Amino acid sequence: MLLAGISIILGTALLVWSADKFVAGAASLARNMGMSPLLIGLTVVSLGTSAPELLVSTTAAMVGASGIAIGNAVGSNIANIGLVLGVTALIVPLPIRSKLLRKELPILAVVTIISGSLLIDSSLSRIDGILLITALVVTLYLFAKYQPGVGDSTLFVEEEEELPHFSTGASLFWFTLGLVLLIASSRLLVWAATFIAQQLGVSDLIIGLTIIAIGTSLPELAASVASALKGHHDIAIGNVIGSNIFNLLAVMSVPAMIHPYSFEQELVWRDYSLMSVLTGMLVIFCYSSIRSNKKIQIGRGKGAFFIVAYLGYLILLFFQS
Repeated sequence: MLLAGISIILGTALLVWSADKFVAGAASLARNMGMSPLLIGLTVVSLGTSAPELLVSTTAAMVGASGIAIGNAVGSNIANIGLVLGVTALIVPLPIRSKLLRKELPILAVVTIISGSLLIDSSLSRIDGILLITALVVTLYLFAKYQPGVGDSTLFVEEEEELPHFSTGASLFWFTLGLVLLIASSRLLVWAATFIAQQLGVSDLIIGLTIIAIGTSLPELAASVASALKGHHDIAIGNVIGSNIFNLLAVMSVPAMIHPYSFEQELVWRDYSLMSVLTGMLVIFCYSSIRSNKKIQIGRGKGAFFIVAYLGYLILLFFQS
C-alpha cells in the first residue's frame, strides 16, 4: 500500500509534467508548420491537455480496469467544471467576451447528449467508439471552419502570447519525451490505483472518478488559473469546454476501439447525470446573461456554486463506497 501510494503521487506528478511538455512541443511544432494560433489552442492544446485522461483510460481498458477507464473520462469532466472552473472563477471572475464560446457551448451540449445515449447500455463497443471518433472529426472541422476572423484581435493576441516558441528540433524533442513519459506514468498510475482499489475493497470506478480524475485534471486547473490571472479569460474557459468535449469524444472512444469494455450502471444515473447537470448549469449561466443583456461572466458566486456541488459529489461517493 505504501509503494502504491507513492506511485500514485509520483505517477500523477510525472503525468502532469509530461503532459505540459507534450503540449508545449506539439503546439510549437504545429506553429512552426504554419497552423494559426487560435486553431492550435482549440485543437492541439485542448486535445493535449486531455492526453493524461486518454493514456490512463486506454491503459486501464487494456488491463481490464474498465471502471477506471470510464470513470476517469466522466470524473474528469465533472472535475473540470466543478473544480477547475469553480476554483478559477473564485480566484478571478471570468467575463465571457468572445463569440467563440457561443459556438463551443452548443457543441459541448450536443456532444454530452450523444455520448450519454451511447452509455445507456452500460458498455462501449467498437461501433460506439467509431461513432464518437466520427463526432470528434466533425467537431474539429467545425472548430477550424468557424474560428474568428483576424479582426478579432484581442483573442488572437491572447492565443499568440500563450503559445510556446521552440525551434523545430526542440519541439520534436519535448513532444517525444512528453509522449514517452505520458505512457510510462499512465501505466504506473493505473497499476497503483487498481492495487489500492483491490486492497481497500473499493470499486475501480470510484477510484477512477476521484483520485485518477482529479490527478488527470491538474493540467486543466493549472492552465486555466494561469490564463485567468494573466487576463486571458477566453482561454481559461475555452480550455475547460474544449477539454470536456475531447474527454467525451476521444477519452471514451479510443479505449473502446482498442478494447471494448462495460461498466456499472450507476455511472449513468449518478455520475453522468451530474456531469450533464453541471454542463447544463454552465450553459444556463452563460446564456441567461446574454438573453438579459447583462454582463456575461462566470463570477465568484457561480464559481462557489460549482465548488460546493463538486464537494457534495465527493462526499456522496465517500458514503456510497
